[in-house]
Amino acid sequence: MNKQQAQQRIEKLRKTIDHHRYLYYVLDRPEISDAAWDSLKHELENLEKQYPELITPDSPTQRVGGQPLEKFVKVEHPVPMLSFNDAFSEQEIKDWLQRAENYLKNEVKGGFYCEPKIDGLAISLIYKNGIFELGSTRGNGQIGEDVTQNLKTIKTIPLKIKKIDHQIYQQKYQARNLHEQKVEKLADQILANLNSKQELEVRGEVYVSKKDFYKINQQRQEKDLESFANPRNVAAGSIRQLDPQVAAERDLSCFIYSLKTDLDQITHEQEHFITKKLGFNVNNLCEYCQDLNQVFDYFKKIAQMRDRLPYEIDGVVILVNDNQVFKKLGVAGKAPRGAIAYKFPAEEATTVVENIQVQIGRTGALTPVAKLKPVQVGGVMVSSATLHNMDEIERLDVRIGDTVIIQRAGDVIPDIVKVLVDFRTGHEKKFHMPKTCPFCDGQIIQPVGEVAYYCTNKNCFAIRQRELYHFVSRQAFDIDGLGPKIINQLMNVGLVRDAADIFNLTQGDLKPLERFAEKSADNLVQAIEKSKTISLARFIFALGIRHVGEETAIVLAQHFKKLNKIQQASLEELENLRDIGSVVAKSIYDYFNDDKNLDLIQRLINSGVKIQSPQEISKKLTGQTFVLTGSLPNLTRDEAKLKIRELGGNISSSVSSQTDFVIAGDNPGSKFDKAQELGVKILNEQDFLDLIKN
Repeated sequence: MNKQQAQQRIEKLRKTIDHHRYLYYVLDRPEISDAAWDSLKHELENLEKQYPELITPDSPTQRVGGQPLEKFVKVEHPVPMLSFNDAFSEQEIKDWLQRAENYLKNEVKGGFYCEPKIDGLAISLIYKNGIFELGSTRGNGQIGEDVTQNLKTIKTIPLKIKKIDHQIYQQKYQARNLHEQKVEKLADQILANLNSKQELEVRGEVYVSKKDFYKINQQRQEKDLESFANPRNVAAGSIRQLDPQVAAERDLSCFIYSLKTDLDQITHEQEHFITKKLGFNVNNLCEYCQDLNQVFDYFKKIAQMRDRLPYEIDGVVILVNDNQVFKKLGVAGKAPRGAIAYKFPAEEATTVVENIQVQIGRTGALTPVAKLKPVQVGGVMVSSATLHNMDEIERLDVRIGDTVIIQRAGDVIPDIVKVLVDFRTGHEKKFHMPKTCPFCDGQIIQPVGEVAYYCTNKNCFAIRQRELYHFVSRQAFDIDGLGPKIINQLMNVGLVRDAADIFNLTQGDLKPLERFAEKSADNLVQAIEKSKTISLARFIFALGIRHVGEETAIVLAQHFKKLNKIQQASLEELENLRDIGSVVAKSIYDYFNDDKNLDLIQRLINSGVKIQSPQEISKKLTGQTFVLTGSLPNLTRDEAKLKIRELGGNISSSVSSQTDFVIAGDNPGSKFDKAQELGVKILNEQDFLDLIKN
């Protein structure tokens, strides 16, 4: 191959590699395997080694290269990089809009543009003649640092901008309504007149995904290095490394949210369409809102999605959409008057540990729980936090009377993440696990090799309570209307001592009780009757055998087919089952060789419980593969998966031509788009329930 042929081949390789980079890292729709992509890059590297004079700044081989820097060079921003003022309530947003209108002495018109506020590092990217030339951090807003070499390692950032093929673009950024279609047409008109030699500046946020953050911390722990506190620290720390190789190893990504170059764009929303069509990665959850009511609806929607997103966000950015109005509003301090960050309620707070008590689970395990001075965390008043076990208490060195930082994620009970030892007065008290159960005075033991402590009294009232909560849960017998409060009431009056008693309840037993009328008593009795027919897997799970979760219950049911076969299984036979180790096998063996447990099972059967073996359950989904995406309104993913497996179906984590159905809930991800592209049938929750009915 001569130099001319090599140059032609190199140009084709660069174009193809960049095309597949965009498909993989921006659209999340790879068309070739990683191995094939690596092979193309390897060929390009070899040709460029052979003809180094053909290397250009936008070549994919130039993402990571050069020696580590001695220091960062300062860069002055052509337009200051401002930060946003924060708001934490609807009233504060209303006050912000009122201030803007007072400043203009007129109504703010043109609506608003709302974007998820990515928790990362703000950056500026400058392109000259279409080539990425300068990347910098915000710094103090006026002057940042040149981090170009580190930003080149981020594969969602194009080294060369170009107008993306319309069909490929539409696969991810399909206009959702008539308003967006109009905005897109205006963006197309601007792009049609764009001079390829014009200098362009865009701004965005560098971030690391939750998955990669977890992976990075795992790797650091293996090397005895301190873990990063949060994904934002990873992003900021990586971009400010003098060695680009460090940034390259961190799997960083970037969302672009602003076009600073004036191309006669009229609105901020247009900027998003323009940058999308130039090949930048733009968050597709951004939306135009006509008024504050729509803004508040958008905020609530994003807040509900927050925990399921693959990246961290800490709120929503609200901007006046009309660029002329935005410019007229100007700047107050270091923040634009035309934008504000509507932050989620704080998920960390400080408070005082007033006491440490223990709770008991269905297996008898005791869990220490900190009783706190009530404090608002994440919009919820919190008065307790889990301490997990004695090892965790000793690791934190938490004591009664300590001032602590607590953290809450979603609906999970808060954790204590740090003790503020500087606040200690000397009156704090260390916690010791009780010698006897606080619920029944039974002996407390710590089995060898375990961190947990257990109550040894099998008749402990609190343990029986927890066992019944588990027994009637949705993944087990799923008895509608029989929750913890009703169970407590039935146990307190002596109507229910164990699970078998539930199936002997009558209307006459229930009607005299508080909160029960004739109809509610009748409804509960009917719900109990309906629950009597249950699959073998659910029945095993409902028994609450230590270490046996839903997956293990399914394995047992599919292998043994019938309950009596499990009861007769030897320890060796159980140990040889897939996914069941010696500890779990011993727990199962011991359970089915305990006379008390066998008596309970027999009384359940005598009470009319009918256990369906896998052969008795319809296998109408046999050979069919399902993929789940998004949040289902009523079913959890685990519940949906259990139903599919019980009916003989298979679960897959990715969509392909072999997928039969995609079950899509609210806010589905790229799997939904892939299913549409491949023509895979998409079901909502009700469609799925109709499919498996009867």
